[in-house]
Amino acid sequence: MLRKSLLAASLATVIFASPAMAQDAAPAEDPVLATVNGEEILESEVRATQQGLPQQYRQLPFEMLKADLLTREINQRLLMDAGREAGLADDEEVKAQLAELERRLIAETYLDRALNDAITDDAVNAKYEEFLETNEPEPQVHARHILLESEEDAKAIIAELDDGADFAELAKEKSTGPSGPNGGDLGFFNRADMVAPFADAAFAMEAGTYSSEPVQTQFGWHVIKVEEVKEGTQPSLDEVRQQLVAEITRDAFNELVEGLRADADIVNHVEIEAAKAAEEAAKEAPAE
Repeated sequence: MLRKSLLAASLATVIFASPAMAQDAAPAEDPVLATVNGEEILESEVRATQQGLPQQYRQLPFEMLKADLLTREINQRLLMDAGREAGLADDEEVKAQLAELERRLIAETYLDRALNDAITDDAVNAKYEEFLETNEPEPQVHARHILLESEEDAKAIIAELDDGADFAELAKEKSTGPSGPNGGDLGFFNRADMVAPFADAAFAMEAGTYSSEPVQTQFGWHVIKVEEVKEGTQPSLDEVRQQLVAEITRDAFNELVEGLRADADIVNHVEIEAAKAAEEAAKEAPAE
């Protein structure tokens, strides 16, 4: 009971500060959940209220919040009726806030629809083809390493390897790196995944070979063994879809805004004043 009371109290605080803007599609059956002075409150209206809440509430099951959301709707109807009776529909402050809300809602709806129109299957596929053309697949290396504190220790390890010692066993015994217990296994990695000296050495080696000289990085001295080298593969469309959609959205937004600005008569007084200030500062600066 305590948990439910805390949830209800939290909702009462959040809901009144967060009017619902999003609208879910009405269910096939839209039952009347309550009436207030003869005015119906539909389930679809209560569900829409949930979509206007912060994320932690939107992800909760509707049935869990249903009673509290309905209480909010009932309270809001009562407060709205009381406000109308008090003449707030003609209040200048209310009118100003409604005008600001209207401006924001129109702008956001126009933008949302324009961006949704831009994100088509054809646009995503074209963006993917562009991605494939401009992003060469990177080769990958599967390597092990033994991390040591000094160059002398690393050279000693190389000498043991030259005498036939097993690389993985040496890594388990003497590597100071976190991969030591796993035989120094780093798995497959791209060049950019490693610091430059390590990557340069590993990608210059052939599979089955180990470094003939110690490799120094900021972490210490490394002896590297390359287990396998494989050619890079391009990611699938599904793997990069989110990235492509973000790029299409960004490009569509920039194109839309640039077009609107090009056709508009804009006087930006902040930019004008900044230009004047820069000009004055340049005049006052001593000649070199």
